[in-house]
Amino acid sequence: MKKLVAEFIGTLWLVLGGCGSAVLAAGYPELGIGFVGVAMAFGLTVLTMAYAIGHISGCHLNPAVSVGLWIGGRFDKKELVPYIIAQVLGGIAGAGILYLIVSGKPGFDIGGFAANGYGEHSPDGYNMASALITEIVMTFMFLIIILGATHSKAPKGFAGLAIGLGLTLIHLISIPVTNTSVNPARSTSQALFVGGWATEQLWLFWAAPIVGAILAGLVYKFISSEK
Repeated sequence: MKKLVAEFIGTLWLVLGGCGSAVLAAGYPELGIGFVGVAMAFGLTVLTMAYAIGHISGCHLNPAVSVGLWIGGRFDKKELVPYIIAQVLGGIAGAGILYLIVSGKPGFDIGGFAANGYGEHSPDGYNMASALITEIVMTFMFLIIILGATHSKAPKGFAGLAIGLGLTLIHLISIPVTNTSVNPARSTSQALFVGGWATEQLWLFWAAPIVGAILAGLVYKFISSEK
């Protein structure tokens, strides 16, 4: 139960910190943080939680990460579904807190609410194929970073830095394409509040990250084997 509570809190922080920066600070006139600031915010949520709860739950914060670690032989299958449920609920809680904050502004309009999308809902108009490729490849690389940084032979104590900076880089690449998911829990939390097009397109932001994570788990298991 302690692990699940940690995953809930960590995913709440990821959504509140990452999506919160996008909704509250990215477009602020003249002083806004822009894409770079949002990318850093997502990376910092993972970096901070890696050292806060990594020793408790492993700090997955992401159904795709849990699946990839399971495929890579680093995570027990029996914990997979409970972890995913805790992550999704934590993401929804984070989005709920963000909604309570932003709805307090006069003239409030939920708009995109940092939801992920493609086609006309892509920040720069990228189509479904581009979104699919981006999310698969970015999640694949994210899991390769995670599996490598947490390997028993990797330098100790630096995994959080590598993973946080890796997520920052992923956002710098892919925000214009999909608003960057690589995390079904993060996508679900925002889509539930936006509804409509966001929930209709949500399938891609579950399917693509899971596929990317499975591929990474298989590939890293092969390249790291000493046999």
